[in-house]
Amino acid sequence: MADQFNGAANNAYKNARSSRELLETSNHKADIIEGSEGVTQEDLDTYRHVADRLPTSAWLVVFVEFAERWSYYGTTNLYSNYIRAPLPLDSKDGRVIHDRENGIAGALGQGQQKAFTIRTFNTFFLYLTPWIGAILADTRWGRYKTIMVFSFVCLFGHIILVWSAFPDSLENPDGAVLLLVLSIIIMGLGAGAIKANVSPLIAEQYTGKLRKEILPSGETVVFSPSLTIQSIYLYFYAAINFGAAGSVSAAFLARDHGYWSAFLVPTVIFALVPVVLAMGRNKYVLTPPDGSILPDTFRVIRTAMAPACSWNPMHTYLTIKSDKFWDAAKPSHYPETRTPKMITWDDQFVNEVARTCSACAVFMFFPVFWLCYSQIDGNLATMAAAMKLNGTPNDVIQNLNPIAIIILIPLMEKIVYPYFRKRGIQFSPIKRIFAGFTVAGIAMVYAGVLQHFIYQESPCHDNEPSKCQTEGGLPNPANINVWVIAGPYMLVGLAEVFAAVTALEYAFTKAPARMKSVVMAFSQFQAALASVLNFAFTKLNAENMFGWLFGTFAIASWITGVVFLWT
Repeated sequence: MADQFNGAANNAYKNARSSRELLETSNHKADIIEGSEGVTQEDLDTYRHVADRLPTSAWLVVFVEFAERWSYYGTTNLYSNYIRAPLPLDSKDGRVIHDRENGIAGALGQGQQKAFTIRTFNTFFLYLTPWIGAILADTRWGRYKTIMVFSFVCLFGHIILVWSAFPDSLENPDGAVLLLVLSIIIMGLGAGAIKANVSPLIAEQYTGKLRKEILPSGETVVFSPSLTIQSIYLYFYAAINFGAAGSVSAAFLARDHGYWSAFLVPTVIFALVPVVLAMGRNKYVLTPPDGSILPDTFRVIRTAMAPACSWNPMHTYLTIKSDKFWDAAKPSHYPETRTPKMITWDDQFVNEVARTCSACAVFMFFPVFWLCYSQIDGNLATMAAAMKLNGTPNDVIQNLNPIAIIILIPLMEKIVYPYFRKRGIQFSPIKRIFAGFTVAGIAMVYAGVLQHFIYQESPCHDNEPSKCQTEGGLPNPANINVWVIAGPYMLVGLAEVFAAVTALEYAFTKAPARMKSVVMAFSQFQAALASVLNFAFTKLNAENMFGWLFGTFAIASWITGVVFLWT
């Protein structure tokens, strides 16, 4: 009898407990998620998540980036031939007069390695100057004014570039080189300052919250801010590549009408940037500057590092990895009367610095990725010059990269990523970046194998096949159709969708509000570091060494991707 009573009591207890847990779960699911517009946890678990609509101001920023990238790629895509190759036979402005079918436009005749040096400096300087724009925007002018001021700086550099390509300027190649370098410096200052601010500005235009809505089809969906930010940067990167693809006319203009006309078109396109900025002035969501934070940021890091500094590297490593690493920089860590005088900030600022460093740590792997990317605007164009062009300027092939990205971005946004989410596959930012490194390495292997076949098929073999000529001075290319080189361009495009787009998204979402431009500048600074590394490979940037160069970059990309995923 007692056993029956105890059994009944236990069953009653279990039933009551189950009912209480069910009620608590039900109440939890009915709770409205903080910061949302009436969305409960049950809504979040039940309905499909979609990206929200973008405001008009965001599309205006997209156009600014589109025009800036058209002007950039419409000039830099021509630098390889413009600097490397001499004026074609009987030409005064770089246009091809004889054998236009396979002829190469050229102007300055400085050779492959000098062309590599100037192009690499251009990339280095362009991705160094975002620091200037970021600091000015975050501390003094705000993002809108910074972009407006430096758009005029960049426009002035474009005008000098056009001047360098006039027939009168090309009569003195040394003077034309000086004008080119001057234009690169001025345009790099302007474009770099713009780059640090455009990408945070576009995401700031979206101010929506988590909410649910019934679509015209009758389906209830949840509009997700995180998916919207991911979508914003996918479309932002698409704008970059629409601009890059729009510059396809530049190669034909250079070949058929000379370099001054090819450089003039992107100059006119860029002149629209300040006009569009002014038109949308009252529409933008603007974040005001918030004082100079970089000095305090470095002081916070120095204060936190003090306990970690040791001759024992393991002690330093373990201290930095510790959850309490930042405590030494927080005022709350000390008794009120013993807070060090140098600590003039609060705990929240230390937390923001910690988040900033966490975001920046991810980008430190990217120089190797940008080394692989750097091949598409230089060495691959030189390879293309050694192949059968059949009426296609070798500079045009570079546009396969942005065209591939334009196709891949909506494919990923509308099909691939939703499919993964539907199947419960977590294709996180870290995994996407790893995939980008992997694909970039595959692109380099493709390029190295193709270079091997160019050596075999070219009448000049590995003796500068891009310059191979007949006895009459006409081009004598390898018997390989130039479109075979499409592979590396398209693979690098896929790698960018995985890695570069995700880096933009990661930089914005992880950075504190008042440090977004600085974090974006740090992200872009990795391309400058890649250029510095590239200088170490100067001897491999000769045509007879391209195979070794591509193989080295492939292995480096794969190793870096694995280390990145592991850490």
